Amino acid sequence: MINKKYSQPLFMIFMSFGMSLIIGGAVTLVHTGFGEGFFNRLLDAFIYSFPLAVIAAFTMAPIMRPLVNKIASKD
Repeated sequence: MINKKYSQPLFMIFMSFGMSLIIGGAVTLVHTGFGEGFFNRLLDAFIYSFPLAVIAAFTMAPIMRPLVNKIASKD
């Protein structure tokens, strides 16, 4: 098992993976349609989108966490 202190970064990586797959699939579907080679085009999009999503998650989390805590703590 992985140490509990790595749960937040691991969560962000898994979330980035899922979001890249879903958004990449949706954008690929809209732009090229579901036909021959769809999954290859999706993989091509995913190869670029996943690293960018991970970078965005790790960059934005420290900025957004205090904002969300401030908004969510209001009664």
